[in-house]
Amino acid sequence: MNLEKLIQTNLKIDSKKIYFNEPMKKHTSFKIGGCAECLINVDTIDNLKKILEFANTNNIKLTVIGNGSNILVLDGGIKGITLKINIKKYKIKNMQDYIEVKVGAGNNNIELAQKLLKAEITGFEEISGIPGTIGGAIRMNAGAYGKEIKDIVQDVTFMDYKGNTSTLENKELKFEYRNSMFSNRKYIILETTLRLQKGNKEEIKQKMSEYQNSRREKQPLDSPSAGSTFKRGEDFITAKLIDECGLKGYKVGGAEISTKHAGFVINKNNATANDVIELTNYVKEKVFEKFQKTIKLEIEIIGEGINREEEA
Repeated sequence: MNLEKLIQTNLKIDSKKIYFNEPMKKHTSFKIGGCAECLINVDTIDNLKKILEFANTNNIKLTVIGNGSNILVLDGGIKGITLKINIKKYKIKNMQDYIEVKVGAGNNNIELAQKLLKAEITGFEEISGIPGTIGGAIRMNAGAYGKEIKDIVQDVTFMDYKGNTSTLENKELKFEYRNSMFSNRKYIILETTLRLQKGNKEEIKQKMSEYQNSRREKQPLDSPSAGSTFKRGEDFITAKLIDECGLKGYKVGGAEISTKHAGFVINKNNATANDVIELTNYVKEKVFEKFQKTIKLEIEIIGEGINREEEA
């Protein structure tokens, strides 16, 4: 029995949430990628448990994504079931010295920032313009303008692939630069408690506006991308080295190093995943050749196909 028939016959969840042979370019900010054999929009913990039990019983491979804003899906697509986590929650609790905000993994960062602004809660402004979901931000310890998500996370509730739920405090989550205990994809983030403060609405609004304007001015927001493509170095600014190699505007197929910010690879013209991988490998080679510095990808590569980034 093929996967589609197996799911239609045995997985008891709303069929409107299940998509077969779904183009992943519709679910990633890069607008690149082959098809997911099966993609399921997961918006409840009950459905998540059902899917995990079904996948374990039938030995089906699982891939978990959020809003698809920091991934490159290979041209061969994704085998098995792709879980798009869309579990949302928003609950404010006033404590003595701070404010607890419980947020679902599927809450969109930009939308959450607007809710916090309305509630006059500060501490999220630097994160406010990062595309994607809270779950994705925690998984990679996203950050901007001197703040990382780890600075405001109090605890995280998550589920393993057997359906067991746990909650861990911040210090147990192994947060590092663009990394956490969730980076190995062994756990599915469900929700988090953020520790924030009461603030002044106009001051919050002004900070968010400043960060938004800075992004608009410095980043290629008008082209599909997965955000910052390369991690910063321990003792160097990666985008600066790429720029000094004269690589702004360099293209492979439909993929291009942004002329606005050398740290971004953009989908200029119907790029394939292989275009992006060939381009990033070329950039790595040229930077090492000129500066003897090794640069690494910040984006995550998932799916089936030739992952030349690993071979390089």
